[in-house]
Amino acid sequence: MALLLSFPGGNQAVAGLLLLLLPASRLQAAGSNRVNDYGVNQPAHLSGVQGGSIEIPFSFYFPWKLAKDPQMRILWRWKHFHREFIYNSSPPFIHEHFKNRLVLNWTQPQTSGVLRILDLKEEDQTVYFCRVHLNTREGTERVQSIQGTNVTIIRAVRTTMQSPSIVTPDVTTAGLEDTEGQRNPSLVSLGATVGVVVATAVLITPVCVLTIFLCWKRRPAA
Repeated sequence: MALLLSFPGGNQAVAGLLLLLLPASRLQAAGSNRVNDYGVNQPAHLSGVQGGSIEIPFSFYFPWKLAKDPQMRILWRWKHFHREFIYNSSPPFIHEHFKNRLVLNWTQPQTSGVLRILDLKEEDQTVYFCRVHLNTREGTERVQSIQGTNVTIIRAVRTTMQSPSIVTPDVTTAGLEDTEGQRNPSLVSLGATVGVVVATAVLITPVCVLTIFLCWKRRPAA
């Protein structure tokens, strides 16, 4: 893509000279849709379900030549561009609120990766900013996302399953003991009746046997 400069009088020689003096990185920025020749790309919005997980992809670019030991570091901020850090790849650091819930999928010298947040909580709903530190031949440079990623947490819908209840007819409980260990009145009445019948049978049986015997003895001999 050509970069055109116009000057009063149409002095194209001066324009061409200035074009040659521009750094290569600036020319790349002029020929692309990037605002700067360095920065961090993140999605503007993401959403996740409470109790689930979410992945925030990121990538970064820069014009500088890296040092022999670039010592690239990935850091993350939340809530605001200048707020506290919640993650640092080196030295390792994770904010207490995200303990055992942050996983960074990135290795040096990659220029892209993913931050994964586990077991999402309602308090995790905010904006997250990726920041990159690296050593270049000119010195240490720092690049951070400006807009960040606005994460929305959706409340999980919990459904409860009720187990079917068993209804026992009243007729099946007649004559049984109640839950407090007291006998059913109908059962007591039935037992008393049976006792009276048995006692009566015991008393009447000998009398009947004796009566039959006497009658047999009084029969005239043949």
